[in-house]
Amino acid sequence: MKQDGKLFIDGSWTDGQGAPLTSTNPANGEPIWQGAQASEAQLESALAAAHSAFGSWRRLSVEERFAIIERYAAIAKERQEEMAKLISDEMGKALWDARTEAGAIAGKAAISIEAYHERTPTRNEGAIRLTHRPHGVMVVIGPFNFPGHLPNGHIIPALIAGNTIVFKPSEITPAVAQAMVGWWEEAGLPPGVINLVQGGAAEAGQLIEDKRTRGVLFTGGVKAGLAIHRTLAGHPDKILALELGGNNPLIAWDVADAESAATVIARSAFITSGQRCTCARRLIVPHGAAGDRIIDAVASLISRLAVDRPDADPQPFIGPVVHSKAADAILKAQEELLFHGGEAVRPSLRLDQGSAYVTPGLIDTTRCREVRDEEVFGPLLQVFRTKTFDDAIAKANDTRFGLSAGLLSDDEQLWHRFADQIDAGIVNWNRQTTGASGKAPFGGPGLSGNHRPAGYYAADYCAWPMASMVQEGALNDDAAMPGLVK
Repeated sequence: MKQDGKLFIDGSWTDGQGAPLTSTNPANGEPIWQGAQASEAQLESALAAAHSAFGSWRRLSVEERFAIIERYAAIAKERQEEMAKLISDEMGKALWDARTEAGAIAGKAAISIEAYHERTPTRNEGAIRLTHRPHGVMVVIGPFNFPGHLPNGHIIPALIAGNTIVFKPSEITPAVAQAMVGWWEEAGLPPGVINLVQGGAAEAGQLIEDKRTRGVLFTGGVKAGLAIHRTLAGHPDKILALELGGNNPLIAWDVADAESAATVIARSAFITSGQRCTCARRLIVPHGAAGDRIIDAVASLISRLAVDRPDADPQPFIGPVVHSKAADAILKAQEELLFHGGEAVRPSLRLDQGSAYVTPGLIDTTRCREVRDEEVFGPLLQVFRTKTFDDAIAKANDTRFGLSAGLLSDDEQLWHRFADQIDAGIVNWNRQTTGASGKAPFGGPGLSGNHRPAGYYAADYCAWPMASMVQEGALNDDAAMPGLVK
């Protein structure tokens, strides 16, 4: 069912006054959300509303803020299936996959409340009193691949800390954002504390550059993240939290069960049609028969992976990518690898000309003359063969990114070497690279970002510490002052 697109500013729903905007179901091309982007005046109104609401929101006790957030979580849990269907329709995830995201939205509140208690308690240590203060107006910019869970992971800890929000979701997935903000209204969040605007890069730029914005919380591609970073150069007064993805390596070495390893590899590379920032992009195996067995097992498994409508019965492992242009980009990246000497073990193919359905691909790039260090955001896995395990780790670390990495091996000593030498924020042994805990830091070094959205670490960037030095008793001026003439 098509949703009537709205903005939410200062507690009221209103039509956008900017350029028309429509989101469509990538599985069938039908419209999901139809409305308009925010005009410059509406962006200004959203910032003004958040700025005005900040004083009263921050002065509420944290228990009062918790109560609203817990009501929101209860609504999210009650509407979990409804949200899963909307995510699946708008973004193209298989329904089983969308259900995990909908569940994570509901579960984020308890994790964030626990993290707040862990990170930001008031402490008294003699004459020093430590408290934490909110920054002010925070701009949250969300991605399309987890349109609910990822912005939700910024919004909840920011609200707990006492900040107010202007939320600009991906222009590809406005309907999910509108539903979530409706839950905040239903939970009793005061007017102006969260404001929803729609738009693209230009609208985001106006929000980021405004002097009332005290922080920008962004999850998305490296190109957009670097543009935000450049915009805020010279603004140490604005907190910037970036999670930008990765070119993630997965090493398979000394593995007896090639079929089991292939299952983990496929889950790592192709879940959510390869549209997770933690998906494995590079499979590294040994030269010779051991590597051949792994590659053959992966190729065999790929041939049996169902690619179908997200609501098909039985459920497919892979649905469409988010739109046909994304499919074009995946196939173009594959074409470039083949041009430079890559070998198609199993090529990625478009199922219907012009559609967003592409099959998972496996390209041996060992002999490629050139392989760009870029994140191909889709179901395309590159294979590299190396002679030694040390070479495998060097290849894994040969990237500007550092988000996720994994090792599949029966040898525990190899795991210890891997964990000690790998440059990644999330490391995995004998499990898929896409797993993450809401309580653990999420992110990595290099172009994968800076702050770590999740748990304690999100609470950390949503507030700043204040150290109060207190002199007990009457004012004391007895301290000696060298050089003072009496």
